[in-house]
Amino acid sequence: MANAGGYYPPVGFHFKVEFVGLGNDNDTRFQSVSGLGVEFDTESFKEGGENRYEHKLPTRSKYPDLSLKRGMLVDSKVWEWIRDALQGRDIKPLDVNVSLLNEKHEPLRTWSVFRAWPRKWQVSDLNAQDNSIVVETLELSYAYYTIQ
Repeated sequence: MANAGGYYPPVGFHFKVEFVGLGNDNDTRFQSVSGLGVEFDTESFKEGGENRYEHKLPTRSKYPDLSLKRGMLVDSKVWEWIRDALQGRDIKPLDVNVSLLNEKHEPLRTWSVFRAWPRKWQVSDLNAQDNSIVVETLELSYAYYTIQ
């Protein structure tokens, strides 16, 4: 059957996360990724005699923390990297690639995140009355990203 509109937007549930230099296949699978965005800080200037508005000029780019969620892994190179940083204060920034994939598992778009380091790690509540998996959340601070 022909596509009536000619284009279907990609689905948001088929993606992978790669920590460059920490090759472990299980570490590419995450439940969710959020925080891929950018905005400009601005500086305001008032012009003499112009009382209707202020001029706003862009200054630095500002990137939010990247938040990754997944079912907790006990054998994980990413967990070792997190543990070294949070417990041992041995912070080693890594590059991270977040790739949106097509139906053939090929990247449609890749966000290359540079100099990421673990800022926060959290595990979901443990509750004997729930029938759910343990989910870990990792927040990464980073310098910037590029889009391919």
